[in-house]
Amino acid sequence: MKYAEFVKLYDALASTTSKIKKTEILARFLEKIEEDDLLEKSILLIMGTVFPPWSEEEIGVATKLTIRAVSRAYGVSESEIEAKWKEKGDLGLIVEELASRRKQVTLFRQELSVDKVFENLKKAAQLEGGGSQERKIMLISELLIHASPAEAKYIVRTVLGDLRVGVAEGIIRDGIAKAYFTDVIWEALLTQPYGDGKKRYDALFEEKGKMVWVEKSAYISLERMSSLKFQEFLKNNDVKIVGKEEIEKLDVLWKKKSNVDILILSSAEKGSEMKQKIIDLLERAYALTNDLALVAKVAKNEGEDGLKRVKLILFRPIRVMLAQRAYSVREAFDMVGRPAALEYKYDGFRVQIHKDGDKVKIFTRRLEDVTKQFPDVVEAVRKHVTAKRCVIEGETIGYDKETKKWLPFQKISRRIKRKYEIEKMAKEIPVMTNLFDIVYLEGELTIDLPFRKRRELLKSIIKEEPYVMVLAKQLITDKDEEAQRFFEEALDLGNEGVMFKNLDAVYKPGSRVGYMVKLKTTLETLDLVIVGAEWGEGKRSGWLTSYILACRDEDTGELLTVGKMSTGLKEKSEEGTTYEEMTNLLKPLIIKEKGKEVEVMPQVVVEVSYEEIQKSPHYTSGYALRFPRFVRLRADKSVEEIDTLGRIEHLYTIQRHRSG
Repeated sequence: MKYAEFVKLYDALASTTSKIKKTEILARFLEKIEEDDLLEKSILLIMGTVFPPWSEEEIGVATKLTIRAVSRAYGVSESEIEAKWKEKGDLGLIVEELASRRKQVTLFRQELSVDKVFENLKKAAQLEGGGSQERKIMLISELLIHASPAEAKYIVRTVLGDLRVGVAEGIIRDGIAKAYFTDVIWEALLTQPYGDGKKRYDALFEEKGKMVWVEKSAYISLERMSSLKFQEFLKNNDVKIVGKEEIEKLDVLWKKKSNVDILILSSAEKGSEMKQKIIDLLERAYALTNDLALVAKVAKNEGEDGLKRVKLILFRPIRVMLAQRAYSVREAFDMVGRPAALEYKYDGFRVQIHKDGDKVKIFTRRLEDVTKQFPDVVEAVRKHVTAKRCVIEGETIGYDKETKKWLPFQKISRRIKRKYEIEKMAKEIPVMTNLFDIVYLEGELTIDLPFRKRRELLKSIIKEEPYVMVLAKQLITDKDEEAQRFFEEALDLGNEGVMFKNLDAVYKPGSRVGYMVKLKTTLETLDLVIVGAEWGEGKRSGWLTSYILACRDEDTGELLTVGKMSTGLKEKSEEGTTYEEMTNLLKPLIIKEKGKEVEVMPQVVVEVSYEEIQKSPHYTSGYALRFPRFVRLRADKSVEEIDTLGRIEHLYTIQRHRSG
C-alpha cells in the first residue's frame, strides 16, 4: 500500500470532529486491507506509533534530532526551523511548508510505501551505540526527501508522537467492530412496499451488493427510511420475504460477517445489547494483550470465537482495573454491595508482577517496566511467591528504615525514574509490597473468578514477611460502624483511605467499574497534564509559574483545557516540588512561545485539587476548575491515564446533585 493512501486517511479523520464519522472512515479503510501484516502496521500507524503499548520500545527520536533530519532533507538551517516551530507550535506544518517550497524534486524520488515508512521509523527507534544518532537522522531524512508535503507532515508528527487526527483507542476499537462484524442499526425503517404498510415481517434483501437482514417488527416511518437511504432502494427493488427458519440459519449475530453486513432491529434495547457484546469482547482482548493490531487481526480472521480465545501473555503487562470514588462509608457499600471486602488504600505505586520461575518483571500502572529500579522487590517475589507462573497485583510503598513508618508516595517516586545508583537508593528508601489481587495462575486466567476466590488463590501462593511482602490488610464486613473504624485506622497509619470491593465481582482489565471504589478524606482530585505555562515576574522571574491544565477526550485522544494552576508549589527547596524543579521539567518541552506564554509538549502529569467545577466557554473542555492547586507530580501515570472529559462531566453532575 502506498503511504499516500494513509495520508488520505489521516486527512479524512482530521477533517471531522464527529466520532461516528471517524469510526465509519476508519472501518471502510480497514475493510479493504487483506494482508495481516499490513493490517497490523496500519493499526499501529493509525495510533501514531510502530510499537504496541506493551512494548518497551518507542520511536523516541528527540525533537532536536528530528529538526536536524528536517534540516538535512530540505537544506534549511536548524535555527530557522526552530524559530518557525516556536511560532506555529506544529513541526509537521513547518515540514509541509518546507517540502512544498522545494524548487526541484530529486531525480530519483520514489513513492513511499507503508512498509518503507514503518520500517524506517522502527529502525530509527531501535538503533543504539556509537553513530546511532547519525543513522537515525539518515533514516528520517531519507523518508522526508521522497515524501510529498502532506506525507512529510505526518511522518514528522508520527516521529514526535503527535499525529493530531483525533483518533484514540475508543474510535479504533469501534472501527474494528464496524469493519469485521455485522453492523447493527436499531429504530430503523422498513415499510411494506405493498398492502397497508403496516405488515411486519422478516426480510433478507441486497442493497448495492450488501446483504441486509431486517428483523420482524422492524419498521417505523417513511421519514426514518429516508435517513437510512432505504427509500430509493425500496422503490426500485424487490424485497425478498423469507421465513423465520431461514433467518435463523444465517447465524449473523456477531460472527465474522460473511453473508450479512447489516442487521436492522426495531428494539433499541436489543440493539444496544448486541453492540455492547462485541465491544466488550474487543475491550477484553485489548486489555489482555495491549495490542490493538493483534486484536484487529483476530477479529478479521477468527471473529467472535477468536476474541474469546485471546489469552494473557506473560511479561506483556495488562491494563489494570480502576476504581470509582465514594464519599462516605454508606455510599461505598451502596456501590459495591454488602458485605464487602475493605482494604487499606496505600500511598505508594501500583505494581503488576509477572513471574515465570526465577524470571520476574515489575510494571507500573502505566505499563512501564521498572524491574531494574526495584531489585529488592524482584528478590522478594522469588523468595515469597510460591507459584511458578503468575501475574499478581499490589501496592509498593516506602518506609523509614529507622522508625518503620510508611513514607508518602513522593519519596518512592524518585526510585521509579532512577537509572543509576539503584542499590544505594534501595538502601536509603526500602520498600514493602502489599498484594491484593491475582489475574493469572499456572497458565490459567483468573479474571473471571469472583474476588473472594481470587483472594484465596493469592493467599495460597504467598509466604508473608513483614516489611517485605504481605497481603493487603483486609476486613470483610457489612456494618457501617466497623467499616468507619477500619477507615480511620487506615488514615492513622498514613494511608490515603480504604478500598471497598465487591466479593463476587470479576476482574475487568482497563475498566473503571463499580466493582471496587475508593474512599478518601481529601476532596476529589484530578490527574491532568500540563500543556502550557507562563513565565513569572518579580522574584519568580525565570520560572514558569502558571500552568495550563488539560484533560483527555477518551474517544479522540484530544487534550482539552480545563483551567490554569498557579498555587501549591514551593519557592524554596523544601518538602515538595518547587517552581524551579517544575520549570526544569517543562523547559525542554517548550514548542511555542508568544510573549510570556509558552506551549509545551504534554508529558508532565500532575495531581490537582480544586474547590469546584464550573461550566466555562473559556476552556476547550467546556469546564473550568475553580482555584486548582498542585498536589504532587504523578510520575507513575502517562498522558493516556489522565482524567477524561467524561469523568469531569460526571464529577460536575455529582457536585450539582450534592449542592442541591
